Amino acid sequence: MIFSRYDARALHDAFGIRMSSIEGLGVGAGWGRVAPGQASTGHQHDETEFFVIVAGRGEFVVDGRRHPAEPGTLALFEPFETHVLENTGDTDLIFVTQYWRDAGRALKSADNAERRAFGDRPVFVFSTPPTPNGDLHLGHLSGPYLGADAFVRFQRMNGTEAWHLTGSDDYQSYVVGAARQEGREPAETAAHYSAEIARTLDLMDIRPDQYTVTDAEPGYRDGLRDFFSRVVASGWATVTEKDALFDAESGQYLYEVDVKGGCPGCGSGTSGNICEECGEPNTVVDLAEPRSAGSAAEPRRAPLARYSLPLHLFRDEVTAHHRLGRVPARLRELSDRLFARPAMDIPLTHPSSWGVPPAETDVDGQVIWVWPEMSYGFLHGIQSLGLRLGRDWKAAEPDQDWKIVHFFGYDNSFYHSVLYPVLYRLAHPDWEPDIDYHVNEFYLLEGSKFSTSRRHAIWGKEILTPDSVDAVRYFLSRSRPEGERTDFRRAHYARTLDETLIGTWQRWLHDLGARVVKHYDGKAPDAGNWTPEHSAFLARLGARLAAVGGSLRADGFSLNQAAAELDGLVEDTVRFSRQEALTAQSAGWQDEARTAVALELAAARLLAHVAVPVMPRFAGRLAAALGLPEPTSWPQTVELVAPDSEIRLAETVFFQPDDTSGTGLRPAEQAAGEGDR
Repeated sequence: MIFSRYDARALHDAFGIRMSSIEGLGVGAGWGRVAPGQASTGHQHDETEFFVIVAGRGEFVVDGRRHPAEPGTLALFEPFETHVLENTGDTDLIFVTQYWRDAGRALKSADNAERRAFGDRPVFVFSTPPTPNGDLHLGHLSGPYLGADAFVRFQRMNGTEAWHLTGSDDYQSYVVGAARQEGREPAETAAHYSAEIARTLDLMDIRPDQYTVTDAEPGYRDGLRDFFSRVVASGWATVTEKDALFDAESGQYLYEVDVKGGCPGCGSGTSGNICEECGEPNTVVDLAEPRSAGSAAEPRRAPLARYSLPLHLFRDEVTAHHRLGRVPARLRELSDRLFARPAMDIPLTHPSSWGVPPAETDVDGQVIWVWPEMSYGFLHGIQSLGLRLGRDWKAAEPDQDWKIVHFFGYDNSFYHSVLYPVLYRLAHPDWEPDIDYHVNEFYLLEGSKFSTSRRHAIWGKEILTPDSVDAVRYFLSRSRPEGERTDFRRAHYARTLDETLIGTWQRWLHDLGARVVKHYDGKAPDAGNWTPEHSAFLARLGARLAAVGGSLRADGFSLNQAAAELDGLVEDTVRFSRQEALTAQSAGWQDEARTAVALELAAARLLAHVAVPVMPRFAGRLAAALGLPEPTSWPQTVELVAPDSEIRLAETVFFQPDDTSGTGLRPAEQAAGEGDR
């Protein structure tokens, strides 16, 4: 017999609450207590675990969904389900737990589509709003914009209410710099390039559900001021006088584009406020050998009162936030590095005439810094989208049910994954934002960073046409810099188009179509007798379906892998076709021959469905050539094309040769944001 009683004196700190162990049960077990107003830290593990509530009242939060917790409630958590227990009552919440390892159950849970899905929660997928000081080049397009577009397409095919939101980040200091160079006002510059950016996205078949132009958006400025006032009212953002840098000749305040120097973190050359190499912020005065863009004279230091936030005091809050959603190790490492600093006081306002001044009058001639502003901009985008959809989404009242997904470049990591969670906590203390982060590195061009000043860029409008867009999307998906910097080389793109998409994909589809015309009068044959090789190939197609889906799902999202799996599907089928061709014309094997062709058509059908997130136009053309409607749902299995369906593969052109390869690298208008968001 084993008897165990709850003993408050035996409790110790664990998972943000108090717990004790129960020994001798053969599985892990223990008592736990959550004090009033407290909650356990969000966590997930490979063990199966259940809680039984003994006393008190609260709520379970499981993968972002809330469930009541009261005496007599048993809650079982499958492996990898993120779970939190909150005490919403005024007495201790007491529970007993048991947990154990089951390798088979853990593997099943890891691959469970329902567990990984977002359910009926609204999912807001943001690609970082580009700076409207220029158009988009391939470095921009390969990162947040293509990633968010493919992510949303896949989620919608799986029944999720998902939306892509972005816009133009009008109040950036880079807009002022571009306006100065072009001899026009910042508002005019922002409006011009915002429209150009939207057109380039459209050429890329990226059509956001919400495109917020911040300088023209109704109610945006008032909403931003209210958000900032909430942050100030928390008591943490205060007017603090600290040294700043000024141009020695003009007296201009220096930040961002107007100053360069050595990063205090890694030593690399950087502009003011953020380092593109290591991702760490700077306060400009800590730059090594700072240089003003306005004059050759050494900048002068002088004290300046600005709103400032002691971010270094929020390590625990940021860590707790990072345990809730998908946060790549790259971002967690950056956070650890930043919070190792003894202090991290971040200015929230800067002297400028371009931007939105705070409602508070403590600082004169200053505007809310555009990076803290962006945290509100995301909430405003949700509100604006809701107004059009008839949904009651309010920026001032963010809902716990919202799922937010961010796509951005690594140089934006500090803002998105460290600063914004703190600002949200200060402005909306009752909201615990559930955010997933997807980050990309820099995309190089011919071995060097895309650069406007050196006229080293390929612009979206140079290469994107209705005939090239699928090839560009495929190539960028295959080569985009997900875990490390990668390189766009024009010759590699041309070779991939010629040898892979035209020389392999299209050649196979045309050959398959020609064989269907020759032997089956242009109609899909029904499968006949099956050989072991046939059934093995069907199983292999099933494995490819699972692999493509795994590379596009939220927890394992990788366009690199998705594009590779699409190519693998075609290569598998070409190999199968060559093997089966040996007996395709033998009189005694006609039943088996039509099974092989039916399986090739099944592979083409599968390709038409799983290619949608990466290559939507190609997928639509391929489906039409197989006599199918445009694919709108993700396939759950591999299906044969219905017998007697009219097949028009032989006459359908899917890819065209590159007719822009001779243009080389051409100068164009200013790039959107030197930070290559």
